[in-house]
Amino acid sequence: MNEGPTNEKLASELAAVRQQIDALDAQLLALLNQRARHAQEVGAIKQRHGEGGVIYRPEREAQVLQRIQAMNPGPLPNESVTWFFREVMSACLSLEQPLGIAFLGPFGTFSESAATKHFGHAARLMPQPSIDDVFREVEALHADYAVVPIENSTEGAIGRTLDLLLNTPLKICGEVVLRIHQHLLSNARALDEVTKVYSHAQSLAQCHDWLNRSLPQAQRIPVGSNAQAAQFAGSEPGAAAIAGQAAAERYQLPQLASNIEDEPNNTTRFVVIGRQDAGPCGRDKTSLIMSAQNQTGALSRLLAPFSDAGVSLTRLESRPARHTLWEYVFFVDLEGHRADAAVHSALTELARRAPYLKLLGSYPMAAY
Repeated sequence: MNEGPTNEKLASELAAVRQQIDALDAQLLALLNQRARHAQEVGAIKQRHGEGGVIYRPEREAQVLQRIQAMNPGPLPNESVTWFFREVMSACLSLEQPLGIAFLGPFGTFSESAATKHFGHAARLMPQPSIDDVFREVEALHADYAVVPIENSTEGAIGRTLDLLLNTPLKICGEVVLRIHQHLLSNARALDEVTKVYSHAQSLAQCHDWLNRSLPQAQRIPVGSNAQAAQFAGSEPGAAAIAGQAAAERYQLPQLASNIEDEPNNTTRFVVIGRQDAGPCGRDKTSLIMSAQNQTGALSRLLAPFSDAGVSLTRLESRPARHTLWEYVFFVDLEGHRADAAVHSALTELARRAPYLKLLGSYPMAAY
């Protein structure tokens, strides 16, 4: 059977389409470099007007991504388009100065994935040994921003982050929402060879039921980070780590079991902290800390200004005040920017009623 004409027709049709793709690639390259030159011009204008020190504007980036998503006709999903434009903006910013981003290390943690998701691969990532050190790097001007976990959909709030937010002069200027897939990483060939499992305490808790079913006899050892757990697992016979894909790739550990988190929608929310506020972008969130007097109806009285102004609360978390026994502070997230009329009205009234009030920041909601 002669397939020559058919193969020639296939080759001809593919060549025509590939030629169009090559032409589009050339246009994309020219447009990307044109965009980069305009970004450099923005930097030069800021320098002339004395604003050269602030090259990253969270609200501006959020507005760009919102506009791009609204314009997107497909077939590329918004998630892919958002990732692409974040990387473009990251590369353009790096022409002025690569942003230094502190995060809970070592490399291979979910915090690294969150930092990369928000700031792109052109940022200068700075792993730190603890959440305390992450805050300290930005406070000491060694890093421009930090990305820290604040709550998990399965295990709740990250207590250390909340405690540090209570005392830091830094502001929340962004948030990142990261879908968390946990994997069992090990050089062992089968589950029955695993005698110990290393991971961060949060990840061990997120996989509690799976571990009870699949590795009931294995010792569970909490460590500082999942990436550190992967390092231990790679060097000890019979050891495994619960960690993400980034750790598996960085430390070259096979996945003995995949997606072992107990909750299928396991998600962690991270906040971006820096030294300056973010302006309104149109889709904002505000975070604050307040205290209530230890008397009947005190919390209800503090929440009333929000309902009166029509402001929606998205989170209310209590935390021991630490300086006084059996007293608490409350971490609140609400929809809107502090500059919005309704939010401003509610916060003004709250300041009159709350014994203690600290605004942590207004910032763009996460672009998923």
